[in-house]
Amino acid sequence: MAADKHTERVNLPPIPAKRYFTIGEVSDLCAVKPHVLRYWEQEFTQLKPVKRRGNRRYYQHHEVLLIRRIRELLYEQGFTINGARNRLDELRHGVSAEPVEATMPEVDTQATMVTSGVVDVPALHRALQSVLDILRTDK
Repeated sequence: MAADKHTERVNLPPIPAKRYFTIGEVSDLCAVKPHVLRYWEQEFTQLKPVKRRGNRRYYQHHEVLLIRRIRELLYEQGFTINGARNRLDELRHGVSAEPVEATMPEVDTQATMVTSGVVDVPALHRALQSVLDILRTDK
């Protein structure tokens, strides 16, 4: 039986180094349709693209990372919208019942450690400590 397109891990293209992205570009970069992005804007308060003339949306780099994180939580880890919203809040505030690396395998650590352009130093410290622990036990 074929795997559901929302549950299989998708290799997303690298994010180009530019300041703003249109909704079509973000759709391609995150493998999510534009109407889904517009819906997520209503559900996730952290997601606020700049709107210019004609109500055109322009997303910044940190918002593309956030969309990728939302996509991963919903499509790959099976969270509900409420669950994903709560998980993002936990990550942003550094509160979690279990270590970040245990709940998010193969995750872009830059997206985990940086939210809205602010580095989460405690999360970065925990991630580096877990790497050191792994390196010490693999000898």
